[in-house]
Amino acid sequence: MNNDMPTFDQFMKDRELAAQAFVNGATGPLRDIATETSPGTFFGPDGDYVDGADRVFSRYERDAGLFESGTTDFEILQAATSGDLAFWVGFQRATVRLGATKEEVTFNLRVTELFRREDNGWKLIHRHADSMRSGSHLHVGQTAQAE
Repeated sequence: MNNDMPTFDQFMKDRELAAQAFVNGATGPLRDIATETSPGTFFGPDGDYVDGADRVFSRYERDAGLFESGTTDFEILQAATSGDLAFWVGFQRATVRLGATKEEVTFNLRVTELFRREDNGWKLIHRHADSMRSGSHLHVGQTAQAE
């Protein structure tokens, strides 16, 4: 285990709190952990992307405004640090109420996030999130079937 992992593990608790605030329409905690220095990128669940730290955070603010309330959690499959870079990959699941319709929606996302150590700690520099296909999990020894 890298010596930075305990610090990064603590940071990931803050990351999950920021995700929880996000699905309740608030971006303050995310602002605290998102880079303000480019490069910064976001690959969204709909297949689009945004680059530039300011533009990425503007997108986060816009998207958070869609949510009225919700719950979310991370299932971390892998996480590591190496020098001034860190990552986690896994799943984010959320059940949220959308503000405009009050409709409850469930999200199951595959997520990869990259972080850079900056002067004031770990900062989110890249997020890639897309919808997980149901029944798409393979166990060791299985192979994917052609569609």
